[in-house]
Amino acid sequence: MTGFADPQAMWDKRFSTPDYVFGEEPNAFLVSQAARLGQGHALALADGEGRNSVWLAQQGFTVDAFDFSAPAVAKAKALADKRQVNVNFACCAWQAFEWQPAKYGLVAGIFFQFATPDERAELFQTIKDSLKPGGVLVIQGYGKNQLTYKTGGPAKLEHLYDEDLLRQAFAGFEVQVCETYETTLQEGAGHSGMSALVGFVARKP
Repeated sequence: MTGFADPQAMWDKRFSTPDYVFGEEPNAFLVSQAARLGQGHALALADGEGRNSVWLAQQGFTVDAFDFSAPAVAKAKALADKRQVNVNFACCAWQAFEWQPAKYGLVAGIFFQFATPDERAELFQTIKDSLKPGGVLVIQGYGKNQLTYKTGGPAKLEHLYDEDLLRQAFAGFEVQVCETYETTLQEGAGHSGMSALVGFVARKP
């Protein structure tokens, strides 16, 4: 189980709207790291309505992406068509995705804070294994102070990030960015307003 009572139903309902809940533009932190991303084969995990995977495809990556919500994946495919790029979308939970070892030069995880601490440890290990040597990991998530803002993200402290958690989870990686900051997000109705964020970029040895 995740930290939500029925996450499938909740997200399917939330994504079943003509509007893009988190907007059509990519995450600002991901875009800000463009010079560090490299090239090649990328994975956008828990990709929602496709804003980040589509942007990566526009940058020239070969992109795989997955999300467990069918309405979200349908909208992601529509966005890829609109932007005239190809993304290999899968509709599945992360446990059912066809992970392969040392496949990706880039893994982008943007606001995927659905996992309990135990699940998160397993997911982080799976991400590590899927990266090629020299591959880059980009994570953007909500920090612990987000509970005071309530402008998006999980309402459970144990689902939120801090710098120590990410540094420990990816110990041995070359950390290029690890920062806690507060800024106003404008990512559709889903992420709107002052937010406490953590940005993390690291390269697999």
